Amino acid sequence: MASLSEVYLILLFVSSAICTDTMMKYDTIVIGLGAAGTTAASALAKAGKRVLALEAQDRIGGRVQTVPFGDGVVELGAEWIHGTEPSVVYDSAIDNNVMVLPQDIYLNVYKSDGTPGNSELINELVDYALEMTSNITGPARPLGLYLTDKLNEYIKERHPELVHDREFLSEFLSIMDLIVDNLESSNDWYDVSTLTNYRELGGHQHMSWHRHGYKTFFDILLNTYENGPGWPTLDIKLNKEVKLIKWPRDSSGDVEVTCADGSVFTADNVIVTVSLGVLKERYKTLFVPQLPEDKVTTIEKLSMGVIGKIILSFPQKWWPMDGNFLFFWSRSDKLKCENWLTKILGLTQPKGSNNTITLWTSGDTTRLVEAMPSDVVMKKSMELIRRFMGKVADIPEPTGILMSKWFSNPYTRGSYTYDNLVVTDYPDARATLEAPLRDSTGALKVLFAGEATNSNHFSTVHGASETGLREAKRILPNSKL
Repeated sequence: MASLSEVYLILLFVSSAICTDTMMKYDTIVIGLGAAGTTAASALAKAGKRVLALEAQDRIGGRVQTVPFGDGVVELGAEWIHGTEPSVVYDSAIDNNVMVLPQDIYLNVYKSDGTPGNSELINELVDYALEMTSNITGPARPLGLYLTDKLNEYIKERHPELVHDREFLSEFLSIMDLIVDNLESSNDWYDVSTLTNYRELGGHQHMSWHRHGYKTFFDILLNTYENGPGWPTLDIKLNKEVKLIKWPRDSSGDVEVTCADGSVFTADNVIVTVSLGVLKERYKTLFVPQLPEDKVTTIEKLSMGVIGKIILSFPQKWWPMDGNFLFFWSRSDKLKCENWLTKILGLTQPKGSNNTITLWTSGDTTRLVEAMPSDVVMKKSMELIRRFMGKVADIPEPTGILMSKWFSNPYTRGSYTYDNLVVTDYPDARATLEAPLRDSTGALKVLFAGEATNSNHFSTVHGASETGLREAKRILPNSKL
């Protein structure tokens, strides 16, 4: 049994270690280890800066989350690399000899009576509608209204036999609403503005990390891929929720960051990479002094949407072909079904696992599903799948379920941002959100990164990563990052 003196020495040692840890001053503190934060922290540490990265969750990745499931891996968050030219994400894979694969997004259509639908027609109309979302000019309008007009014109010209088929037109427009919502993370396509600064990268828009998993991008950034040594000047602390950022606005000095567990860290500056959803919820209490009025307005006006995934595993692959499957309802069947089930667009097959499928939700449906018990979601999802595909395949019982929780997660509060109708009155909103805070001498103190701060590539992993590198370069303007 230890003596009192030995106990005292142990306590003294532990206390000393904690004090040394929290009293150490860093060059930069990075808050959040999603794509933006991990890129910024890695770039600064690679340049030799002493960096502390604080992550509230128990893992690295933010809104990217690769999970072992089925006979491989699946993505609960970001699924694809959207474009290759030029893409920091795609380039990182190629530079490290990691093969990424294009994924076909052709829609195999099934009707609610269990029979195959007209896939060729539906894909033609969907492709036309998505093509019409590029380079829209004129005054801002709800995207749903704009696309409805365009589709009606196209159908009148190319498919006049459908003009008076009101049931088909109504259901197809409902499908297009869901497709837009799944792309934008919006609740309704009438919430999305036709005017946007978003710019698509060149190359294939759906490149998959497949069995490598999107987590590989973070391994590459952190220099830990294939047992790499990491960055010696980068300290990473998980389960560290930041509660307060004190910065010198009217004076000079260090930035002080306080965590929920009471630990305090100081640095020359801090890069805040939390999501817009978290900023909306916490900006009033997170910063002292509080944020400037123009930044607060931007936080309040920008929209944070949410996408949901229900991922099911099976004993073996049962679906009749590779690809994506879209559900096309008849009016009578739709009226008999629970509303949230009719808002599930369809299902896709993850490239990282052969015996799993993903059902997609968006907006209010996602918020509802996140609050439901997983066994209920599994049961209802299987009823839906068997309704549409039970006649073309012998569908076994699922062996497992995963459900995303991006809205209910207090450290994300959503999936990604989109340009709503209100934000068109604030054309510089994302640039305002990006703008750093300086002290009385003009020195950088609080910097902001994350997909929401990228004016052209918001909503993407490559867009988030670009902003992390942008802020690292802002801190080290003369460095070749």
